[in-house]
Amino acid sequence: MAGVREMEGTLGYDSVRTVRGAGEGVVTWLPKQGATVARGEQLYRVDERPTVVFYGSTPMYRRLDTPGSVGRDVRVVADNLKAAGYDIGPQPAVGTAVRQRPPVDQQMPADAGPSTATGTDQETAEPGSGPPPSAQGDDAGQGTGAGRPPEGPTGVGQSPTPARQVRVKEGDGVLTEGLMSAIKRWQKSVGIEPTGVLESSDVVVTRSAVRVSEVSAQTGDAAANDLLSVSATTKSVRIPVETLDLGTIKAGQKVTVTLPDGTGTAGEVATIGTTIKADQEGGNGAGVAKINVTVSVDDAEAVEGIDAAPVQVRFEGEAKKGVLAVPVGALLALREGGYAVRLAEGRSLEGRSGGRLVPVDTGMFARGLVEISGEGVAEGMKVEATA
Repeated sequence: MAGVREMEGTLGYDSVRTVRGAGEGVVTWLPKQGATVARGEQLYRVDERPTVVFYGSTPMYRRLDTPGSVGRDVRVVADNLKAAGYDIGPQPAVGTAVRQRPPVDQQMPADAGPSTATGTDQETAEPGSGPPPSAQGDDAGQGTGAGRPPEGPTGVGQSPTPARQVRVKEGDGVLTEGLMSAIKRWQKSVGIEPTGVLESSDVVVTRSAVRVSEVSAQTGDAAANDLLSVSATTKSVRIPVETLDLGTIKAGQKVTVTLPDGTGTAGEVATIGTTIKADQEGGNGAGVAKINVTVSVDDAEAVEGIDAAPVQVRFEGEAKKGVLAVPVGALLALREGGYAVRLAEGRSLEGRSGGRLVPVDTGMFARGLVEISGEGVAEGMKVEATA
C-alpha cells in the first residue's frame, strides 16, 4: 500500500527572463524564436556590433577600460575567455592589493614622458591586513614620489586621477594586461574593433545556454528597449504547492508526469522554492500561501513536441507492506468516537452473526483505501461500503 498524491502543474521552459538592450544604436540583427544560443555565440547585434553570451552569475554592469579593475564581473570575462581557449595570463591571488591605472583612453602616449607603470601594479598582502604603506592616506609617499602618478617633463602627472588600490577578494577577477590582450584577440574573432576595452553592452551573462522564447523587437528599432526573452533550454514542470503540503515532498523524489495525451513519463523533484506567494482565491482578498516546486523530466523526447501545457504530477508517498485495507467508504464513525466497519450480510466472524460493527484503528490513506487494524480484523473479511 502506497500513499499517492496528484497535483496540477505546468510543463514548459523555465527561468524566463527579458533581455533589454543598452546604450544608443539601432538593432541590426535578431535571432529566431526557438533558437538556442550558447557561450560565445551572438544573441543580437546593434549597429552591426554583436552582443555575445557569456556564462556566469554576475552581469556586465560597467565599461571595463581601467587596468587593474577588480570585481566579479571581471572574473566572468576571465573565466569565459579561458574556457574559449584564450591565454589570459596569471590572475592575482586573493589578498593581493592591486593598483588601478587610468582608463585606457586617458593614458598618455609612451613618448609623452617617463613612466614606471608597465603593468598592473600589485602588492601582495595577507587577507584582512591593512593597505600597504604606499596606499595609506593622500600624503603617503611624499618626498619620494611614491603613491603619486609619475611626472612628465612638465612636472604634471600623466594621469588626471590618482591611482587607488583595491584588494582582491574571493570570487574577484583582475583586469590585467594579459586579460586585456586576450580581450583584444577575442574582439577580433567576433568582429569587434580590438581595443581591449569591453563595453557592458558587448556581453549578456546567462547561467548556461539559453533558448529564445520570444522576440519582441524588430530590426531598425532603438536598442535601449526590451529586445527578446530567453529561457532554459530544457523543459520542466512547475507546481504551486500549498505550504502545508510541502512536508511530503522532498528534493530528488521520483514522480510520474501525466501528459495531455494521457501518457506518463518519469520525473524527479529538482528544486523546492523558498519564496512564498499568496494565490488569490475566491475574490475575497484572502490568499493561499504556496511555493513553487520544479520537477525535471527524465526523458526529453517524451515532451519534445510540447512547448507549454497543463499536466498532472503524481507523487509517490509513504509505502507499507503487509497491511490490511478497506475502501474508505467502509468506515463508519462511532458516536463514542473512533471508527468501525460493518460486516457484510451472510458473513460471520468467530461464530457471530453478520452485520455486526467491528471497531477499527485507522492508519494510512491511499488511492481510496484506508489501512485498518484491531481486534477481530482478519484478512479476507467482507465489509459493507458505500458506492
